[in-house]
Amino acid sequence: MKPWAIPTVYTIVSLLAALVLPRLEHHFLPGSTHAMSAAAAIAFLSATASGIIAFTAIVFSVAFVMVQFSAVAYSPRLVVWFAGRHELHHALGIFVATFTYAMATLLWTDRGGSGEVPALSTLLVLVLLVASLLVFSRLVQNLAKIQITEVLVLVGDEGRRVIDAQAHLFDACTIAWAGDDQAETYRLATPVETIVHRGPPGCVTSIDFRALVSRAEAAGTVVELAIAVGDTLVEGDAVLRVAATASPLPADDWLRCIHTGRERTFEQDPKYALRLLVDIAIKALSPAINDPTTAVQALDQIDDLLRRLSPQPLGNLWIKDGAGIARLFVPMPVWEDYLALAFDEIRQYGLTSVQVMRRLHAALAGLAGSDDTTRRIAVRRYLSHLDTAIRHSGLDPQDRTAAREEDPQGLGFARSERMDDPTAAQRK
Repeated sequence: MKPWAIPTVYTIVSLLAALVLPRLEHHFLPGSTHAMSAAAAIAFLSATASGIIAFTAIVFSVAFVMVQFSAVAYSPRLVVWFAGRHELHHALGIFVATFTYAMATLLWTDRGGSGEVPALSTLLVLVLLVASLLVFSRLVQNLAKIQITEVLVLVGDEGRRVIDAQAHLFDACTIAWAGDDQAETYRLATPVETIVHRGPPGCVTSIDFRALVSRAEAAGTVVELAIAVGDTLVEGDAVLRVAATASPLPADDWLRCIHTGRERTFEQDPKYALRLLVDIAIKALSPAINDPTTAVQALDQIDDLLRRLSPQPLGNLWIKDGAGIARLFVPMPVWEDYLALAFDEIRQYGLTSVQVMRRLHAALAGLAGSDDTTRRIAVRRYLSHLDTAIRHSGLDPQDRTAAREEDPQGLGFARSERMDDPTAAQRK
């Protein structure tokens, strides 16, 4: 459910309840009253209705100010993520429901000067008030999670969730990795029709691969994706390239399989979690903040995400239809892309920080143990690049030697170089 729809549902349900329940109670439970006087009930309901509105305004003003100041200190992209979390919208919905039902009960209290107080409705207002306080308590706990350590863990958790989902993204599809002889026989024929983006800029949030394959099979054609999740499309950008066919589909049919939004999301995009963590790290390394320990904490999460990605198959692929014919070419990031995204900017901005360099060495040393020979070579190549950068940095010889140590804590527990590390002699 979209975040904005959550308070809308609460509002609609509370309005319906406010219109129906007091009437049902008046007609079927006319004797259901309690000892509370009409004046006391009116005072209670009036205080609840007016107080909850002021309470809502204060709570959300403070919440968004906290999110704005705290998230901007880490990454501006985190503001939208925090503001879109469902906890905020559930809280708003409960507050609105409490106000709405309190007002409805107030209308049926002492109706026509009868002095009667609807017991069930008054009790329900009290329950909603208690629920509002519990939700507020939960909201305060969630706002406390915008401290840097909690933020890093939250972003890391989202990344781990997306990586786990990506491992099963193509489970129901028959795929062949680009480069396989069989798949390469299905190269696009010429001429091709290029489907382009029309309209305002939009970020690709997800792609319906099964729908694209189904359409390609129905049209008897082959499709090549020209974009990837996370790309921003502007007017005229190529989205799909479709081989000529006797029964072409309208461009809109193809474009319905490409979902766009104003902001990047975690859906189908493990790179976004890495992007946010790198943003936090390089902002911590800026001269205005100068907090390398935060960068090391971000590297802890980045290290974990890359280790989870390391055993997964990566790279461009073909998706086949039920008959085994390759129908859709999907460009995907390769291992080197993830390494560059995760480490390049941190290496560049943290080059003069011994602490950050040592944590980078520890992360790369862990990744160098990959079972995949190609990826192991890529990591060792990156280690060599890192050591070259350290040798040409402004650090003095003693700091350069210290910066080439492996230390998962950054500073505090240097590990000796492994005997089986073929790059050890080169790094000295």
